[in-house]
Amino acid sequence: MTLLCADIGNSHTVLGLLEDADVAAEWRVATDERRTSDEWAVMIRGLVGEDLADVDGIAVCATVPSVLHEWREMLARHFGEVRAVVVEPGVRTGIPVLTDNPREVGSDRILNALAAATDFGGPAIVVDFGGTATTFDVVSAQGQYVGGAISPGIELSLAALGRRGAQLREVELVRPRTVIAKNTVEALQSGLVFGVASQVEGIVARMIDELGADPAGVRVIATGYLAALVADECRCFTDAAPWLTLRGLQLVFERNA
Repeated sequence: MTLLCADIGNSHTVLGLLEDADVAAEWRVATDERRTSDEWAVMIRGLVGEDLADVDGIAVCATVPSVLHEWREMLARHFGEVRAVVVEPGVRTGIPVLTDNPREVGSDRILNALAAATDFGGPAIVVDFGGTATTFDVVSAQGQYVGGAISPGIELSLAALGRRGAQLREVELVRPRTVIAKNTVEALQSGLVFGVASQVEGIVARMIDELGADPAGVRVIATGYLAALVADECRCFTDAAPWLTLRGLQLVFERNA
């Protein structure tokens, strides 16, 4: 089965073609709330090309309601003959969500937890490095989603510094030469890259302690398109899974198809 998966985030939308458990192709585009359903359809046809004829199903999750509305219209108008599953409250995911209000947990976070529990087992912690937010999601030893944390994303933090700092500006997101920077550009890069790395290590350590788990037995998984920038600076990660959310979409599609 060939499945087209779409993870619609605040900053970017990740599209992937999944065959079995493998990502055969992937693309990342800007999430533009002004883009219409017809424009999304044109973009998807342009990216996927001839492979679109082999797609057996479409799975979608979104954190932007206005974009999800356009996707629903696009699926009905342009891909009505293809089985589609939109991950939202009421859709079976197969993972218990033990939070105060399960309906308010972002679908992408549930999908990350589901994929982690399925492919890595629990206990596990997923750190998703997005541009708008960095999320931490915890899976218990019993395979339950038990909660997590959210902090500002790297791109959002950089943009905020550029807007509010009179003598600061946006810089390229790359690893600086040293932690102790010799110029303003590298000082910003050092604070962002090494600052986020230290934050991740600290939160993960606190989560493991709160779980009462043996640190050696907890899988800590890095995902998200900015993971490559920071993950190597962290000593806590045991695994890297760049397409974890797409894998979660595949699992939910299989449960609901």
